[in-house]
Amino acid sequence: MVLLTDVLFGLLLVIFSYWMVVARTRRQVLALTLAGVLALALVPPPAAQAQASLVGAIQSVLNVINGLIKTAMNSTNSVRAAISNFYQRVTWPVALINQAKAMVTQMIGQYRSLMQSIFNINLNSATLPNPVALEKVMRNHQTNDFGGLTSAYGNTYGNLPTATAASPADRTMMDMDDALAVDNLKTLKESDAADDLTLQAANNIEGAAGRAAPGSAPFLTATAVVTSIQSQALTQMMLAAELRQEAARLAHENALRKRGATMTGDVNTQILSLLQRH
Repeated sequence: MVLLTDVLFGLLLVIFSYWMVVARTRRQVLALTLAGVLALALVPPPAAQAQASLVGAIQSVLNVINGLIKTAMNSTNSVRAAISNFYQRVTWPVALINQAKAMVTQMIGQYRSLMQSIFNINLNSATLPNPVALEKVMRNHQTNDFGGLTSAYGNTYGNLPTATAASPADRTMMDMDDALAVDNLKTLKESDAADDLTLQAANNIEGAAGRAAPGSAPFLTATAVVTSIQSQALTQMMLAAELRQEAARLAHENALRKRGATMTGDVNTQILSLLQRH
């Protein structure tokens, strides 16, 4: 029995010594110390001298923990606290960040609803059934009802006359004028739908600015720049549509002049023919 106790005690001593050597953190050292104390209480040592040696070893370990390791840990904690204070006072001042967030929240509450109400103003002014239907489909910010737009446009401005009711030149100009008008109305609806998405993105960026973490400002700035570029692209698209409409108006006026010149030439030919007969 004594031999078995000696072997068990020696085995525990070897295991304890090995783990004390490989321990890396303060928590591991404390855990091993507690385990050694518990093993000393449960397994009786072979002799009083061995018990005294183990107690001395444990006391030496505790002295190291309370000495060098504790000092190193305190120094590490001091450095971490200094770095944290530097970030909070110099790099990302907490007071100034909270002040900026509060200002953003105040501006959102003060201006967003007023600016949104501008876009929600009801501008519909038509009174007759067909113009009312056309104006409604023109302003609904939808892009999946182009067929309804074309139908409402035809009901309001009339369909193309038959071949026997107008000359080919007149029918050609009417068809081209209607096509460009409907094309620009479709572009307008697409632009309105894209504007809604741009406004939603702007609101999201504005709201995120009031909740942004320190250091995330460059990401919000990059998102805002991309959204601004998209908005400028929409503006350029509408300017292009306006230029197309202006070009169509000039072409229409020039076509009328061409027709006037042709008719004048025909009249001159007829007058000369009549004079030659007499």
